[in-house]
Amino acid sequence: MKKIVLLGVLMGSFISVSAQNVSIDGRLQPLLNEFFEICKTYNIDYYDKLFQLESIDVVNTLTVSEDGSTLGMLRRNEQGKVVAIDINWMAQLDPEILKVVAFHEFAHYFLEYSRHVCDDCGRIMSVVNSSYFEIVRDWDNRVKTLFENAPVYLNKQQIAKIGSTQL
Repeated sequence: MKKIVLLGVLMGSFISVSAQNVSIDGRLQPLLNEFFEICKTYNIDYYDKLFQLESIDVVNTLTVSEDGSTLGMLRRNEQGKVVAIDINWMAQLDPEILKVVAFHEFAHYFLEYSRHVCDDCGRIMSVVNSSYFEIVRDWDNRVKTLFENAPVYLNKQQIAKIGSTQL
C-alpha cells in the first residue's frame, strides 16, 4: 500500500513539474530576469503566467520586409490563448533594440497590455519606435511609465483603493 501511495505522489510531482516546463531562449533570459525583478518592485505576479507558456524564444518566422518587419509578437493557439512570446532574430542586431522589443512583448503578456499606447511616441508600448536608442537613454523613466500605466498594475491599485474605503 505504501508503494502505491509513494508511486502516486511521485507521478503527481512529475506531472506538475513537467507542466511547468517553459522553454526560454538563453539570449532572452537576462532580460526576462530584469523584467521580473521590476515586477517584484511593483508587486506584480508573473509566476503562474510564466508557466502557462510553451516558450519565450528568438525566432526566424516573423515577417521581415523592406516595408516593415515584425520584431516581436505573442503567439496564440487555435483557442486564442497565448502560448509563446516570439522575438524576431533581427532584434538581436543591437542589444538596445532587443531590450526594448523584449520588454514590449513581456509587457503585452505579463502586464496585460492588450493594446499599444500610440503609433510612434517614444514609449516602450508604441506600435513602432523611430528611435529605440532614445528610449534606452531614458530607460528608467520609460520603464517606470510602462509599469505604472500597466493594466495589471492599475487594476491592483483600483482594488486596493476599493478595499481601503470599505474598511
